[in-house]
Amino acid sequence: MSKKIILLAGPTASGKSKLAIQLAKKLNGEIINADSMQVYKEFSILSSRPERKELKKIKHHLYGIISVKKHFSAGDWLKLTKDKIDYCHKYKKIPIIVGGTGLYFNTITKGISKIPHIDSHTRNKVRNLFKKLGYELFYKKLLDLDSKVKNKILPSDSQRLQRAYEVVLKTKKSLFDWIADTKSDFINFEVSKIYLDIPRDELLKKIYLRTELMFENKCIREVKKFNSLKLKNSLSANKLIGIQEINAYLKGSSTLDQCKELINIKTRQYAKRQNTWARGHMKNWN
Repeated sequence: MSKKIILLAGPTASGKSKLAIQLAKKLNGEIINADSMQVYKEFSILSSRPERKELKKIKHHLYGIISVKKHFSAGDWLKLTKDKIDYCHKYKKIPIIVGGTGLYFNTITKGISKIPHIDSHTRNKVRNLFKKLGYELFYKKLLDLDSKVKNKILPSDSQRLQRAYEVVLKTKKSLFDWIADTKSDFINFEVSKIYLDIPRDELLKKIYLRTELMFENKCIREVKKFNSLKLKNSLSANKLIGIQEINAYLKGSSTLDQCKELINIKTRQYAKRQNTWARGHMKNWN
């Protein structure tokens, strides 16, 4: 009998965590986090990590495990998730992987390319070239090296352009050839895929209520603690919605109401991007 895995995705604030707990109770499951911001130890409130009372009901894995000071990639997440999936199956539990980070789910359903490590010298060389040329000239130069990039990466997508450039420079092989050779490690598993898509009006209401709850739970204090760490801007944790907006409020650039409204707007925009991404990458999900 094939081993089971349940994937549960959906936009932010759609009610995934609550549904995951209901499924886990019904199916004798355990929950594995697939949200790139909920992995951080320092952010339980702004990342909307499940509350302690929820964590007590069902065993949860990979929540609050990494310091914001560290880089944490989709590959790092997959490695830890494989161990947790094995752990669940060993104890006859169904792993329920829940979150809103599409790239994490892609590593399960499509696999992750085995691109060799790109050394810092090559990476810096590419970054400096991009700064020197600007994205339009850089894009043209990349096409000379890797014609397969055309119509697959937008000239304005600076992050992916630089990634494609460093890969072809280091490996002499197109990023898209590496992707084509990629296979999922879970081909022989029974994988159920659920995408939680709720009506827009209901989602907007939930986003508003969640923002209010964050402030009740003292998310401002959480941001102040984060600020005291004085992290590099390049670290992923800086992208968490709420940090920039709360810092603007702390500096006196906005009122508390304006701060909350900006967080609501950014969260709505993020939910929209998640739904758009899902339409392209999760077409066969229920």
